[in-house]
Amino acid sequence: MSEMFKIALPDGSVREVPEGATPADVAAAIGPGLAKAALAARVDGELRDLNRPFEGNAKLALVTARDEKDALELVRHDYAHVLAEAVQNLYPRTQITFGPATDDGFYYDFAPAPDRGMFTEEELPAIEAEMRRVIARDEPLIREEWRREDVRDFFARNGETFKAEWVMELPEAEAITMYRSGKGESAWMDLCRGPHLASTGKLDPNAFKLTRVSGAYWRGDQKNPMLSRIYGTAWLNKKQFDAHLVRLEEAAKRDHRRIGQEMDLFHLQAEAHGSIFWHPKGYLLWRELEAYMRRRLDAAGYAEVKTPQLMDARQWEKSGHWGKYRESMFVVPDEIPSGDDDEPMLSGKADYMALKPMNCPAHVLIFKQGITSYRDLPLRMAEFGCCHRNEPHGALHGLMRVRQFTQDDAHIFCREDQLVEEVAAFCDLLDRVYKDLGFPSYAIKLALRPDKRFGSDVMWDWSEQSLRDAVRAAGRDGPEYGWEELPGEGAFYAPKLEFHLTDAIGRTWQVGTIQTDTVLPERLDATYVAEDGARHRPVMLHRAILGSFERFIGILIEHYAGRFPLWLAPVQAVVTTIVSDADGYAHSVLAKLKTAGIRAESDLRNEKINYKVREHSLAKVPLLLVVGKREAEEGTVAIRRLGSDEHQKIMRVEEAIAMIVEEATPPDLRGH
Repeated sequence: MSEMFKIALPDGSVREVPEGATPADVAAAIGPGLAKAALAARVDGELRDLNRPFEGNAKLALVTARDEKDALELVRHDYAHVLAEAVQNLYPRTQITFGPATDDGFYYDFAPAPDRGMFTEEELPAIEAEMRRVIARDEPLIREEWRREDVRDFFARNGETFKAEWVMELPEAEAITMYRSGKGESAWMDLCRGPHLASTGKLDPNAFKLTRVSGAYWRGDQKNPMLSRIYGTAWLNKKQFDAHLVRLEEAAKRDHRRIGQEMDLFHLQAEAHGSIFWHPKGYLLWRELEAYMRRRLDAAGYAEVKTPQLMDARQWEKSGHWGKYRESMFVVPDEIPSGDDDEPMLSGKADYMALKPMNCPAHVLIFKQGITSYRDLPLRMAEFGCCHRNEPHGALHGLMRVRQFTQDDAHIFCREDQLVEEVAAFCDLLDRVYKDLGFPSYAIKLALRPDKRFGSDVMWDWSEQSLRDAVRAAGRDGPEYGWEELPGEGAFYAPKLEFHLTDAIGRTWQVGTIQTDTVLPERLDATYVAEDGARHRPVMLHRAILGSFERFIGILIEHYAGRFPLWLAPVQAVVTTIVSDADGYAHSVLAKLKTAGIRAESDLRNEKINYKVREHSLAKVPLLLVVGKREAEEGTVAIRRLGSDEHQKIMRVEEAIAMIVEEATPPDLRGH
């Protein structure tokens, strides 16, 4: 007689099932509707295949399309496997590697056969068609546990050197699972942790599209072979897919690179790959944003500092960054005159200087100047620091991914008993900044300890719990803030809170962050004199609100589609004439605008007014002040607002200037 297992359901009921039963059996017993809707199962919190048997008493939650996060990750993972199967069907000597889900779809990396080149975008339609044939065959996806040596031998026999290499590096204690797509000897096989849907037919053939092809190194290492990466977008159904295409179309209209060119904000060119050439109007926007942030930081009790860009690499070795980020740092040899320093710097290597990829070690060096008392804490140290990171050429993207960037960086040195209050105060500051900049909606996520990290488990336990307590103290742990914990996503030295903005078309951007660090003060020997007279280590909070000015300005451009609120607009108003007889009056209006502190220009060209309106609308000028003979005689202006369907408004010059000044006042200065 088989053993019976007790399966507890979310509604509190308990069902008894025989040994060998699966979540699919429980779904079928509840009803045919649920059996059809179920995609996977959470068994004691672990996401699993529907057809994987229970191993004992368990808590069960069935996953359907209503559980959108789990469901999307499942289907995107399955689309990746279907892509790999389709590619090997069409190109049999192609080797498979990895294919994870992404934020809006999936990708899979392939090693094409030696006698052919990398995949091209021209081949994507044929691969899509084959994917739809795999989906239509409704092939069962079957989980099997194998011995690692058998997996290695299987892939080696089939010429799959990448998979054969990888399986032997998996942890000894980890179960090795293979997934079979289809039945019999012709079934397609892949090494995968899972879980998967019950069959390929659970995927919607009209809810995906292959989007592009790029290169990627095996295991992300430039020393390894180049692979061909195929990307796709995938959704639960066609309705979601169509909505995504609309978002993509809207995103293309808002592309910051195109708008930046139309507004004459910045440009990029090969002579400084990964760095930005800011034009006068773009730098006006930068300066306005920087001035706003500086005022907010001053009011919040931060002291601004400036630290060197080029630092002795010994400092990076002490901090731990050299071992973690060396490949992403720009390093130059440093010739030390004979007799000045007989010690080789890095274990027998030549002496080096490095452009800083972040500001934190330099801030510790400032903290260590002189003796700091517990009465001096918290010490909030801010810097708009220019940093450099050697990002791969293929990863660079306009303002969003660059090699030279300026962080709105700060570090708070505090006592342990001050930490919760400081993090909560940071949450309040960040909230004000985001709302002022037009982002009332954002999510907060807690990134927890990674596998490879510095520090003890006791330290990590305390740091993680302190961040939870701080978010709760700030009143931001509710569902409206999308609170979520992310296992393994923390930095190597600290857990962190991540702040994810939602923009005007529903995209999310991870921007702000605050990290609780006890490792760096230890490694760099930072101390303060405590009340007991002994030296103690401060807690170091790494924090940023914008992240980098370059990327945040790119986000602002796309969020507003270039139509900035008046206080941020590089050019706030243009005075333009209908007839040349009004040129003198236009000059006087412009002078009054500038005297009032309004960023204004004039357009006196001998062109038709409709042409001028179109041109300045393309440049996203918020206000046009149109003047002609009548306006000159009456001392008025006709105001046209960018994007407004209303007729132009006639106002006296003084009234118009007062209105513009009020509207152009930065949010933090209104009411002062």
